[in-house]
Amino acid sequence: MTEEKRRMFEKIADILSAIDYINPEDLPNISLYMDQVTTFMEEQLNATRRHEDDKILTKTMINNYAKNKLLPPPDKKRYSREHLLVMIFIYYFKNILSISDIQTLLGPVTDKYFQSEGEKDMTYIYKEVFRTIKEQDSYLQKDLWKRYTMADAAFEDADSEDRTFLREFTFICLLSFDVYMKKMLVERLIDSMGTPDKGRDGKEKGHNKRQD
Repeated sequence: MTEEKRRMFEKIADILSAIDYINPEDLPNISLYMDQVTTFMEEQLNATRRHEDDKILTKTMINNYAKNKLLPPPDKKRYSREHLLVMIFIYYFKNILSISDIQTLLGPVTDKYFQSEGEKDMTYIYKEVFRTIKEQDSYLQKDLWKRYTMADAAFEDADSEDRTFLREFTFICLLSFDVYMKKMLVERLIDSMGTPDKGRDGKEKGHNKRQD
């Protein structure tokens, strides 16, 4: 392995190791007011920031989620651990899905499992989903390394001073196209789930725009 490949492998490993999810055991057992919710989310998801001043969750975001029926209303201005779990799902979805897609995807889950009286509640859903996601960590690292190896073999005839940049550009293109294809697949799968015209309260859904 060349020194350049070794550095890239370490960079990929470092980036992946810094990305984690909130452990259900770390969720508070008491309901929180909005300021406490934003503080908790900022602390727990700090590693996902790209820039230091990026906001993980704000009061405006929470109010918009409630207004668009993505988040069940709080109880006396306090948010339970189940509210936090829904917000975590929204946090990951909102970067790639529109409001209406998140409604279609999350609506049936919150309708059935939010404040469920049985053992199968939002914590059950969250634990099972993220257990499955964590199981693919090693596969993801191998897949990324395979794509980098493909990119590293490109532009053999390029000028030597351009080769490193062009290969990194190719690697980013491979990753971007993969994201594009998977995003399209996710949207088609959501479409196949049905696109109801009504939200949780029976009113018309929001426009097809992303939530900031």
